[in-house]
Amino acid sequence: MIPRPALAIAFLVAIILSTMHAAGTRAATTTEYSQHFGALRKLSVAVAEAMPPEHYAFRPDPGSMTFGELISHIAATNYAFCAGLGDSNPPQMPAPSDKDKGAVVKFLSSSFEYCSALIPNLTEEQLSKVHNSPDGRLPGREVLLAMYVHVAHHRGQAEIYLRDKGIKPPSYII
Repeated sequence: MIPRPALAIAFLVAIILSTMHAAGTRAATTTEYSQHFGALRKLSVAVAEAMPPEHYAFRPDPGSMTFGELISHIAATNYAFCAGLGDSNPPQMPAPSDKDKGAVVKFLSSSFEYCSALIPNLTEEQLSKVHNSPDGRLPGREVLLAMYVHVAHHRGQAEIYLRDKGIKPPSYII
């Protein structure tokens, strides 16, 4: 038979170790999400900056968004995804004119700043909990994944716009 004090110590050690493991897992997960989001941010802003201002109203097809609208769409959706993760409403701000490169790049950069303040602080509970998102109600991890895929998808489109104008897109960043 194990003495009671030894059982109590073993139980306490088990609780401490499981808490440390959970905290370590959360830190590693949010660190990974933040690192990938940082790379996503840098490349997306670089793509937006690569297009000359006079081509922000360019659309490759009449049914396509203009380059400026496409970049603004990425920004507005970033705000919506991250507000959903925080169980709040996105900040109310008008989308800039698609022809105003400076305002569009600032809108995009601000959306990444907004998300960058939230992502590193997500808890395991927030990552597991279901939230509203532009893609419907999803667990937090899936909201992040959906946002990353959304940005990459539309940034890829923006890179084609650059190529249509004879501009080599920025190199991929990890």
